[in-house]
Amino acid sequence: MPLYAYVCDACAAEFELLVRGSDVPACPICGSEKLQQQISRISKEIKYPAMAKSWRRRAAAEGDLSNFSKAERKL
Repeated sequence: MPLYAYVCDACAAEFELLVRGSDVPACPICGSEKLQQQISRISKEIKYPAMAKSWRRRAAAEGDLSNFSKAERKL
């Protein structure tokens, strides 16, 4: 399911929802179905290498090594 960003026309709330193609999204605050879908931004590269390294270390500890190079697996 894709993640979409919305703004509610009724209460001006901004939120993100996981929405299936057949579902009609509703505002989690007021329940209105009058929503404006927002343009999503593409995530930039991680600015904090230490955070990325800790995330990778945690993933490796949990056994998820599928997206790491051999050099990264030794960390």
